[in-house]
Amino acid sequence: MSDPELILKHIFSNRMKGNSDILILSRNGNRNRKSTIMCIYNSTTIEKLRSTIDSSAYYFKNQLRCRRNLMKQKPYLAVSNLFQKMAVRNLFLMSNYQRFFRSFKSPIFSTVSLFFTISVAAIFFIIYENILTSNLSMYPEDTAANKILTAPTTKSKGQLRSTFSSKPLQITTQRKIEGVDRETLDPLIPPFNVTRLERIAWFQKKLPELGLFKSSNFNSQFHDQVLGFFNSSCTIWYFMLWLSPAQSFGPREFSAVDSLFKASPKGCLMILSPSLNSRQGYRILKPLIDGGFKVLAVTPDLPFLVKNTPAEGWLDELKRGSKDPGKIPLSYNLSNLIRLAILYKYGGVYLDVDFIVLKDFTGLRNAIGAQSIDTSTRKWTRINGAAMIFNDNHPLLHDFLEEFALTFDGSKWGHNGPYLVSRVIERIEYAPGYDLTILPPKTFYPMDWIKIARLFKKPETETESKWIEDMLVELNRSTYAIHLWNHRSKELMIEEGSVMDKLISSFCVICQQRNKQPPLGTTIDKILFLNTI
Repeated sequence: MSDPELILKHIFSNRMKGNSDILILSRNGNRNRKSTIMCIYNSTTIEKLRSTIDSSAYYFKNQLRCRRNLMKQKPYLAVSNLFQKMAVRNLFLMSNYQRFFRSFKSPIFSTVSLFFTISVAAIFFIIYENILTSNLSMYPEDTAANKILTAPTTKSKGQLRSTFSSKPLQITTQRKIEGVDRETLDPLIPPFNVTRLERIAWFQKKLPELGLFKSSNFNSQFHDQVLGFFNSSCTIWYFMLWLSPAQSFGPREFSAVDSLFKASPKGCLMILSPSLNSRQGYRILKPLIDGGFKVLAVTPDLPFLVKNTPAEGWLDELKRGSKDPGKIPLSYNLSNLIRLAILYKYGGVYLDVDFIVLKDFTGLRNAIGAQSIDTSTRKWTRINGAAMIFNDNHPLLHDFLEEFALTFDGSKWGHNGPYLVSRVIERIEYAPGYDLTILPPKTFYPMDWIKIARLFKKPETETESKWIEDMLVELNRSTYAIHLWNHRSKELMIEEGSVMDKLISSFCVICQQRNKQPPLGTTIDKILFLNTI
């Protein structure tokens, strides 16, 4: 019996004796099998388990809190008794937890040493995804829509620049490798079930640890890094954002970057990410760097980005403790702010990391995509900021930042994201002075989040095969980048012969076979620890 098994047996024994550091949760898993998860709060026990795992494992801490307010600040470890992938996914999706206090004479526990090897499900509430707040519309999309919806256009003062007076790049390759040996991730998940004042007090206590809110050796030269990186050799500027741990930047996210350089081999991509600005981040991006593509991960300087913008006062209020950060993990709302601020400051293209890019964006100017339209009036019903192309200093971006600062609500999903851009554009759509193009859903959102799973499925009939071929033709003709709605598709396998399989195989420069592997957390062949943000 392995060391982890012995430790688990000891844990079960302690629970039978009434140890309050252990909580048992239960939910039906796949095929009506009982899926049992054990919450361990004892730091010593967690460290014992951790010591039995190889060095590639990660430490998971303060993540879910098991809905027990008393234990919410203590280390937490989850152990599952089932190996089936679907059962583990069910554990990830649990929303109504129940304490499972019963006799441990159940066969699940009496035969524990005979029937399973310890596995720990990494239950996560991390910032990811790429960005959930931009994926919230319930409206179905019309994939047949082909009319570009536009507002009256006038020239803005800024430009979508493909060249800039170049400065030497301040960060060398060697510094990128040695900059951060171990990820230091900001704890941006607010405590569960607390009052507004308690949440503000929590943020004030955490503020000294939050790298995004202060200058350091890595982001003090942020402006020079941007200007040095986006030099005259770049045909187009792309920005992406990643506020989650580097180890969660997986095959799906890499596919987004991979496809971008297939479409724009001479383009330049800056990923705004504290975690990818590290040794681990450099290793992730190295295949592209070695291939001669211009990609760089940089820690964003938030105070600099919002300086002299309408959001500067909002950030000051948040730091002073007069603004409630809200119930939603702050990273979601910071991602909404940073994407607006970076485009306002520099211009270019912003993309979430759950896109597959099919075409070069060079021909697009001052554009944003409609996520859904009214099929009878052909008017948009929801705008989405997951993909945006704007000149620097564009007046619409100024209005977005102003709306963010004036109406911020950190407790409503989407309020500061897709609903924000929709509110503002609805007000100014026909006002003079804006150079704006609203692109139809097929440009970025040809498949809505409810139907996205169909793109991952292999054909079972001739009719389905024909649908896949027709869909690929339509995507190649009309779509610049396809949004994968990662919060819905992250658990889906890419089946051979599916639309996604064919897209990833065609629109890539690295073409790694790992893109077909299941996402993080769907296999439990070893105990897995994750760092929380």
